[in-house]
Amino acid sequence: MLWTDTARNDLESLVDYIAADDPAAAMQVLDTLERRARALESQARRGRIVPELRAVGVLHYRELLERPWRIVYRIEAGRVLVLAVLDTRRDLQSLLLERLIRS
Repeated sequence: MLWTDTARNDLESLVDYIAADDPAAAMQVLDTLERRARALESQARRGRIVPELRAVGVLHYRELLERPWRIVYRIEAGRVLVLAVLDTRRDLQSLLLERLIRS
């Protein structure tokens, strides 16, 4: 399993945000999300196809939910590539647009 720089940055930002109020909770969230992502190594198809992308015919991106976050990934050459860690309470289209504008 590989994490993209974007996914790693998502995770770091999330942990930093939570740590500002509760460092112990931040470490627990980090552990949970990393553990859930590692589980994809043996069960990569366990996550669902990202619904917003399925609606437009894009079927090769999957997500694993660990509320309130979504771990977005792709299965590529027999391995899992984690692409993003996103907040389920935010609109995916808005998040993607923000990323395009920043890059």
